[in-house]
Amino acid sequence: MSETSNALEHLFEGYRRFRDTGWTPHRERWAHLREGQQPEVMIIACSDSRVDPTQIFDTAPGEMFVVRNVAALVPPFETTPGQHGVSAALEFAVQVLKVKEIVVMGHGMCGGCQAALTQELHGTERGEGGFIADWIALLDEARAPVAARYGTEGREAEVHMEHAAVKVSLDNLMTFPCIRRKVRDGELRLRGAFFAISDGILHLMNDKTGEFEPVT
Repeated sequence: MSETSNALEHLFEGYRRFRDTGWTPHRERWAHLREGQQPEVMIIACSDSRVDPTQIFDTAPGEMFVVRNVAALVPPFETTPGQHGVSAALEFAVQVLKVKEIVVMGHGMCGGCQAALTQELHGTERGEGGFIADWIALLDEARAPVAARYGTEGREAEVHMEHAAVKVSLDNLMTFPCIRRKVRDGELRLRGAFFAISDGILHLMNDKTGEFEPVT
């Protein structure tokens, strides 16, 4: 093997621990997973390195189907040509895996939501911030009332933007005909969640009030 960086070697050390403690003692489970996967829950989370859903929910392989992107966003349903990564993952989870729950999990200190709030990347070239700006433009409509009431800086404004982002993704999920149909028929449930990095507390959105309440 060619020489590796310290950062990559650190990952390899983790891999060796995984082989010793996560794979070898559970060979029967891994053998079963060779036949396919049957997760009942799909998690849509942020790519942020601090909020790994499998760590937060302490799950085993095969329990969750996870999609991660900047700010845990779901774009609205559309049929224009292009590479629709999130939409493809949703289609697979709902139509093929037949998950029973989709959880959109936002988090505290989200850089994508902060950028959406400040609009600091607006007008930048793609490759220099423009791709991010295009993506978080999904939050432009939700940003307006947050900015009007709380401003565009400070933790209070950021929290409201982070909560709003979860609600945007939940609303956009319902623009997918297959999801809307399964929700209507009671085959699928959508939930909003929020993980606070500062205190490690997970919050679940109350479907009736829209408030995020700590999970106890």
